Amino acid sequence: MPVAVIWLIFALVLAGAEALTGDMSLLMLSGGALAAAGGSFVGLPLWADASVFLVVSVLLLVLVRPALRRRFSPAKGLPIGIKALEGKTALVLDRVGRDEGQVKLDGQVWTARPLNDNDVYEPGERVTVMQISGATAVVFKNL
Repeated sequence: MPVAVIWLIFALVLAGAEALTGDMSLLMLSGGALAAAGGSFVGLPLWADASVFLVVSVLLLVLVRPALRRRFSPAKGLPIGIKALEGKTALVLDRVGRDEGQVKLDGQVWTARPLNDNDVYEPGERVTVMQISGATAVVFKNL
């Protein structure tokens, strides 16, 4: 069996194994095996084929694999739900004290309480939502 065919079979086996792992490492080695098969078709000796395999595989692993991993990895999405409200600025509508208060947050009216129990915020003040506790926005005065 010609050496080029062996390199092609090796490349196909590596590509098939990559389909099972999804790590992109074996795919890069498969690319190196394809390059070695091309070198073998040209008539390079076996040691040169192995060198082509090594160099191309390392280059693919170092240069191409990181870009592919970034491209195909799931993006970190924006926070959703109540986590998206934390850190936003709200407008105090009714006096916010220990047991009372309302703020307008993203166009909606929320019950609110201060982060520190002794703080009091008057209507018209801007506050930052530190967290959402149930249906209550826990707020702190903007600096």
